[in-house]
Amino acid sequence: MEHIVIIGNGISGVTAARHIRKNSDKQITIVSAETKYFFSRTALMYIYMGHMKFEHTQPYENWFWDKNNINLKEGYVSKINTATKELSFKDGSALTYDKLIIATGSKPNKFGWPGQDLKGALGMYHKQDLENLEQFAPNNDVCKRAVIVGGGLIGIELAEMLRSRDIPVTFLVRESSFWNGVLPAQESEMINKHIKEHHIDLRLSTNLKEIKSDENGRVKSIIIEETGEEIACNVVGLTAGVTPNIDFLEGSGIATKKGVLVNRMLETNTKDVYAIGDCAEQHEAIGLRRNIEAVWYTGRMMGEALAQTICGNPTEYKPGHWFNSAKFLDIEYQTYGWVFSERNKKDYESYFQWKHPSKDICITISYHKKTQQFLGINTFGIRMRHEKFDQWLTEKQSIQHVLKYLKDANFDPEFYSLYEKDIVAKFNSEHNTQLKLQAKSWKRIFSKA
Repeated sequence: MEHIVIIGNGISGVTAARHIRKNSDKQITIVSAETKYFFSRTALMYIYMGHMKFEHTQPYENWFWDKNNINLKEGYVSKINTATKELSFKDGSALTYDKLIIATGSKPNKFGWPGQDLKGALGMYHKQDLENLEQFAPNNDVCKRAVIVGGGLIGIELAEMLRSRDIPVTFLVRESSFWNGVLPAQESEMINKHIKEHHIDLRLSTNLKEIKSDENGRVKSIIIEETGEEIACNVVGLTAGVTPNIDFLEGSGIATKKGVLVNRMLETNTKDVYAIGDCAEQHEAIGLRRNIEAVWYTGRMMGEALAQTICGNPTEYKPGHWFNSAKFLDIEYQTYGWVFSERNKKDYESYFQWKHPSKDICITISYHKKTQQFLGINTFGIRMRHEKFDQWLTEKQSIQHVLKYLKDANFDPEFYSLYEKDIVAKFNSEHNTQLKLQAKSWKRIFSKA
């Protein structure tokens, strides 16, 4: 019986295992050094905040794996011999495979800061990071202040976690405005204001120089690069992005760059070896996407596609239109298609923007200057229906069409305030048009592209 070994039990690896099992009776082994059972990584923050327990983050009961004849092996792979198709483990054990799937995810970036490995300097990606945070920041008596380095999604989640226990937070962001390499200025500036309103000490255009230690090897303070200011703290959150977790592949002959290099079939340069998820790097980026995509849903899609190939139905990875969602403290964020920040904006790209006069609610719609084709939308504080924007992007509809039928896309709960009339009125005023907003139609909503 063909033996499929998957290194990594995150969303990519587990999805591949589940779909291989659905379509075959192949022997499957999932290897993990982090936890025995799969858990939802994006839910770690809610454990610390007291909203759930760790077992609540596990989508499958512990008996699921035996019932589905999926073997789980705990251990750290230290070496891969692709000639003999054998994995060597740190504890001296070994495991052979017929086909190997590398799904080892990411690890937090470190940039050689002095003190970056001190006790209390941590990321927020693995279960062990959560355990470290619980040890070094259980409350504001033990942790008088935390400093977070890096202004991305993980950084703002960590800030929210710490503030939930009334721990003072200083947030170092090297950019002049929060996430302004991704968000247009209107949105980035709104998030700056929102962060400060949550009593977070936001320091823009600020870099970390070093982390200082006390006599016990624990974090004592940090030094700011630009001013030399020393800030006393007990925890430093290193959240300046992630990088593929592939150090163990050195010397294996498997081609890597930043990640494991793969083609559209998710094949590496080595026969019977594949890579999926955060650790996989496309030789050539798909459309406007990045070569490496550290996003849970793309990991799931890669797992589904590769499972088909493994089971005899060769299937390319085709992620479709870009989308994502996140939460900036109290503000929900969704993006569909492509909306670039001002510094990365394409020559052909134009914006239409609307912002509520007093609330943290806004949208940016990106469209083609000449053709008026709808390219993408960012929404803050308004829930939108993914399927409608996916349909409009596929149909290459115009911005005028999107605005005319914007009510079809709204997914806010009943009794929420609606803003489509204000949005369309602003567009008409700015563009000297007379678009008429159409009533919501369930027939249109559930029609297919």
